[in-house]
Amino acid sequence: MRRVPWIRLIVAIALMLTGVSSFAQSGAAYPAKAVRLVVPYAPGAGADLHARALAQKMTETMGQTVIVENRSGANGTLAMEFVAKSAPDGYALIYALPAQYSVNPVVYPKLPYDPIRDFEPVTLAVRAPLVLFAHPSVPAKSMAELIKLAQAKPESLVLASAGNGSAGHLCLELFKTQSGTKVLHVPYKGAAPSMIDLIAGQAQLSFLAWSTAGPFVKSGKLRALGVTSAKRATVLPDLPAIAESLPGYDIANWYGIAGPKGMPRAIVSRLNAELLRALSTADVRATFEKEAIDIIGSSPEVFGDYLKSELVKWGGLVKSSGLKVD
Repeated sequence: MRRVPWIRLIVAIALMLTGVSSFAQSGAAYPAKAVRLVVPYAPGAGADLHARALAQKMTETMGQTVIVENRSGANGTLAMEFVAKSAPDGYALIYALPAQYSVNPVVYPKLPYDPIRDFEPVTLAVRAPLVLFAHPSVPAKSMAELIKLAQAKPESLVLASAGNGSAGHLCLELFKTQSGTKVLHVPYKGAAPSMIDLIAGQAQLSFLAWSTAGPFVKSGKLRALGVTSAKRATVLPDLPAIAESLPGYDIANWYGIAGPKGMPRAIVSRLNAELLRALSTADVRATFEKEAIDIIGSSPEVFGDYLKSELVKWGGLVKSSGLKVD
């Protein structure tokens, strides 16, 4: 059993040497200029902060600057289209979420990109479960109690989300489907305004990132009921998984990096190696882990397969719920 890691290491080294050989044979020198890591959200958003942490580390090791470029709008469609139509030379990459890879293809009838056909997967970077937060006025103090309350009083609870089609909205749809409950959904234009109304008591529930709303639990302004991943988060061992009260419940945001379809294999391998190196550094790991985000760092092939499975999972949920974007 102990031989397996060494075998994987040997295979990884062989692949890396193959990539180096390809560069030498072609005479290519990558990167020869700055690399753009495009984020489909405005500066300051979670995805933006994560991308900047990775870009800084990659800049230190690649010999060229990795620039984070924010292209927000149309639920990330503008950013995805920009990268999809860029030259497949490794200088334009996307750092995106299920909203762009798995939800948009279902809710937009004329999407200007295809998440599978138009992109070359590089790595599934991290997986980020959300947390179901409740206003202190909600009498339920556990997931089991919340489910009973929602079943006994249909549509008596209001859940605020970051918008139609957001991860929080889909977490709610999965919750309603699996628990057989009816909870009213109110979409907002972003996580921040939805949290403001949650704290004010205008809404009773919301699925949010721990880094966003966790501090308000410590101050007593919110209550955390459960995490959306199948198991408890490593950094939140005392917070139950929703699946403990609702078996089979498992849904999470994730962040993946890809480039335009047709990028040379050697460039994909180089980028994958650089990203895995960045994700393994102590400060980057600390940045993600304190936000209850699980570091993955997959191969391009694993990310490609994951994209296909998530498109089916999230797409099926969107279709079954009749969900539509703003």
